[in-house]
Amino acid sequence: MTSAKHVKIAVRFYSDLFENEMVETLWAIVVDSRKGWYQLDSIPFYAPLMASDDIVFAEFDNREHMLTYRRTVRNSGNSTVQVAVMDKATNIHTIRELFRDLGCTSEQVNDGYFSMEIPKSLNYRTIKQKLDELEAKELIAYSEPCLADGHSY
Repeated sequence: MTSAKHVKIAVRFYSDLFENEMVETLWAIVVDSRKGWYQLDSIPFYAPLMASDDIVFAEFDNREHMLTYRRTVRNSGNSTVQVAVMDKATNIHTIRELFRDLGCTSEQVNDGYFSMEIPKSLNYRTIKQKLDELEAKELIAYSEPCLADGHSY
């Protein structure tokens, strides 16, 4: 049965950036609690190979004391891009608004970092061109921890 109930899911992963094992919690909507299926309802800040709207399998883990990600059941087709603002004079809100106007939503971590969703319906080439342009100007640096097949270039 489908339910609009939100739950938190822990995602444990190794971060090459931080050179450490990390845990990130993501919001999800219950799809089928008996099967352990949940639809991600937040943009991952750091967790790789995940995007909003992915359907994942999670189960209660005694070590985490909460629902914990085990595997992705179905990819949504959305992509996740992580953006770091490199130029301290650049306003992060201006950069986020630029991408919002192109159809991307984002979640800000702090004054220098945000994670962005590229919906499956968007042409990623346009987004990537803007990312590359800003990176060439040394305003940002970015990574593509979850690039959907439809967004490959």
